[in-house]
Amino acid sequence: MAGALSVRCDDPDLVSQAGVVPVMRLAEHAGLADVADELLTLGGTKGSNAGAKIASIVAGMVAGADSIDDLDVLRHGGLPALFGGIRAPSTLGTFLRHFTIGHVAQLERTAGQVLARLGELAPGVLPVPEAAGRPVFLDLDSKISQVFGRSKEGAAFGYTKVRGLNFLAATLSGGRDRSAPVITGTRLRGGNADTRRGAASFLRQNLTTAAHALGTGQKLWVRMDSGFYVGKVIKTVTDAGHWFSVTAPQRQPIRAAIAAIPETAWTTITYDQPVHDGETGTRIHTAEIALTRYTAFTNPTTQRGQRITADLVVRRTPAHTPEEAPGLFTAWRYQAIFTNYPAGPAAIEAHHRARAGAIEQVFADLSDAALAHFPSGRFAANAAWLTLSALTHNLLRAAGHLASTFHAKARTGTIRRHLIHLASHITRTPSGQIVLHLPRNWPWAAPFTTLFTSTHPPPHPA
Repeated sequence: MAGALSVRCDDPDLVSQAGVVPVMRLAEHAGLADVADELLTLGGTKGSNAGAKIASIVAGMVAGADSIDDLDVLRHGGLPALFGGIRAPSTLGTFLRHFTIGHVAQLERTAGQVLARLGELAPGVLPVPEAAGRPVFLDLDSKISQVFGRSKEGAAFGYTKVRGLNFLAATLSGGRDRSAPVITGTRLRGGNADTRRGAASFLRQNLTTAAHALGTGQKLWVRMDSGFYVGKVIKTVTDAGHWFSVTAPQRQPIRAAIAAIPETAWTTITYDQPVHDGETGTRIHTAEIALTRYTAFTNPTTQRGQRITADLVVRRTPAHTPEEAPGLFTAWRYQAIFTNYPAGPAAIEAHHRARAGAIEQVFADLSDAALAHFPSGRFAANAAWLTLSALTHNLLRAAGHLASTFHAKARTGTIRRHLIHLASHITRTPSGQIVLHLPRNWPWAAPFTTLFTSTHPPPHPA
């Protein structure tokens, strides 16, 4: 360490997050503010200039803000010289609290249009259509985020036994390049919401968003866990002409179908990488799989018109505890997957199992960023914050694709550390051009420069 040190916060030309500049220029090219101005109809003084306010919130989230007060990070040092129209956190908080659920739906459409445009600006951020047996996946899941304020609207105790808010999310991934997941949509719900509540309409919304982004002819494989094993949800997929796979809960009809599988139908598979078993906490190296046909949702009273016949892919592994294997003969633990995807059982099992890793990566990225908190007491304000968190995630994914092959699949936290949280000093040339001076020997100077030049045209000669 150096000897005598002192600190002064007095440099008006210093910027601590220079990476916000190219990322928000990318957002500008994607039409973020313009689309928001076009689609949002909040009205009144509180809802005016929606595009500029949305851009301010997203810029703060890019910089790492996870609360409304944190959005003030945009007003330090030389950043106001680089961005026009930055709003104060108090103004942005008032703006968010002015939202209704209808306005959140408009914001979701805004995010969908921006995602489609990002796919054009950053090739590869959206999955390349199916090739060589690599389908495009739309994954559906729900998550409870813990909150601590009793007055927070919608907060309740759900199945996790903690007070929280529940939200649905859908992600798009896969394809020829096995792209990192982007978010097609989110929907905030009360903390005690059943997984199935509103799932069918949410799925329709996200199939529409995916079709707009990828093209209407692209067939998707929709993957879901057992919470979405509902006739209305699966019919939504098949009626739209897509494939599905859903974990089937171990109810009596499923158990009967498994019991009817002959022993000769089981095939042993060996995993290249051991698979973690969430129920036992053990690593699985081998398993046996089989395939049978199954007809689901046959109740003529409660499931009228939902009857579906498809494949039931079953994986079994030996039971390891005395409670599970009390006799001399091998006892088995089963996992069933109901699907209409046209592939062998081993491929279906592997692809469906990968669903959890894909969407959990997105949840981890969101929780490590703006969604570390739901910052408002108002439900609709938090729903808008959720949507903007997802939009920011997609924006960072696109920026990563423009920067380098590594950053195309890096965690968004890594993208922030390498490409966003980068100090710079502002100077101006005699002609008035702004120059950002970055640290010498910055390890990721090359991908940052690639990102910057991808979003900024070269300056005109004086």
